Amino acid sequence: MHNLAIALKLNGHQISGSDDEIFEPSRARLIKYDLLPTEQGWFPEKISSELDVIILGMHARLDNPELLRARNLGLKIYSYPEFLYEHSKNKKRVVIGGSHGKTTITAMVMHVMKFYKKDFDYLVGSQLKDFEVMVRLSEHAPVMIFEGDEYLSSPIDRRPKFHWYRPQIALLSGIAWDHINVFPSYENYLEQFSTFINLIEEDGVLVYQAQDAELKRLVDETPKKVQKVPYHIPPFYILDGITFLKDGSRDVPLKIFGRHNLTNLSGAQLVCKELGIDSSAFAEAIQSFEGAAKRLELVAQKGRGRLYTDFAHAPSKLKASLLAVKEQFVSQKLVSCFELHTFSSLNKKFLSEYAGAMNAADVAVVYFSPHALKMKRLPPLDKKDVRIAFGRSDLYVFDDSDDMLNWLKQNTNPENIFLMMSSGNFDGLNMNELASELLF
Repeated sequence: MHNLAIALKLNGHQISGSDDEIFEPSRARLIKYDLLPTEQGWFPEKISSELDVIILGMHARLDNPELLRARNLGLKIYSYPEFLYEHSKNKKRVVIGGSHGKTTITAMVMHVMKFYKKDFDYLVGSQLKDFEVMVRLSEHAPVMIFEGDEYLSSPIDRRPKFHWYRPQIALLSGIAWDHINVFPSYENYLEQFSTFINLIEEDGVLVYQAQDAELKRLVDETPKKVQKVPYHIPPFYILDGITFLKDGSRDVPLKIFGRHNLTNLSGAQLVCKELGIDSSAFAEAIQSFEGAAKRLELVAQKGRGRLYTDFAHAPSKLKASLLAVKEQFVSQKLVSCFELHTFSSLNKKFLSEYAGAMNAADVAVVYFSPHALKMKRLPPLDKKDVRIAFGRSDLYVFDDSDDMLNWLKQNTNPENIFLMMSSGNFDGLNMNELASELLF
């Protein structure tokens, strides 16, 4: 939302906004563009008939006083996916969806497009190197690339965001149940992807991850008349801590690693092919791709020791990231800390989905914040229940970030590989400072 506000201001619009809590890095970026509200909270008196448009985020509640006033005044209210669709109606729309990997695949496609100086608009869920903001809206770009989130559009528009975009080119990276608060059963979650496939424009292209049996079945059963293009993990090898992609007769060194990232790369290559960039040109450009922020992002390195951050929060994401790091650094101890932060992960009904998710870690730590539970209006969690859900009797569980940090400093080695996994920020934990504490 804050990136959309910045993008619109850069386009010359007058923008204002509000929120009940504003965290970093959003806060600093809003300050940079002189968009930070003078006060946090809701101020219905600021909503007037002079406003052209209200763009409503998903996390405002139905009884939000600003929303109630906007509706009483009859103002035009968009969800942000609806607003972006309206902007892109006359462009070629590329939508990258799936339960995991969509940010990285979107970032790969954007990186390659930028490498070859292609003009495009975009929406992506992470800050990327060489991209000022996470949203770009222009009048003349012929293509718009969307990261297609399956979460709901807004409190008054309960359809998944990616149902809005109606792509000509689509990619699905896999399906693993998530967002239990809005999709209470796996079957209900699965329906959203079936609907998405049926919303691809006639004669469009669907690129899909064929190693996901559930996704493959869904694609096979869908009668929609689109071209269906499967992808798999490409040939690769690891040498001296560097992953090489085997591309025909040449070996391409990469700055990313992990089987899930290589599979993502294969999907991105096929999307780029649909956009006129052949496999050889793709291989040339992808060598310089360093990944999206917090997607197995290297924070610091000292000797053999390294600290990575990762956005992983769903069980399948934890497994993929842990296996990637363990395979890349096979001889070193992997210490992994995971924060329960999303509504699903903090919900007792969903916790059992994490059984075995952290088994690849040599040392496994789980943290949760009592404040996050209160904000999401969820009942308290018991540390014992968390330990049982993950299926590891040796799991360390903390509900105070200072206690977790002190334990890490006292019980780990600077030559370890540290992996910090969360869709939050461990209650404001500074990762550079953490690296200096653990590695130096």
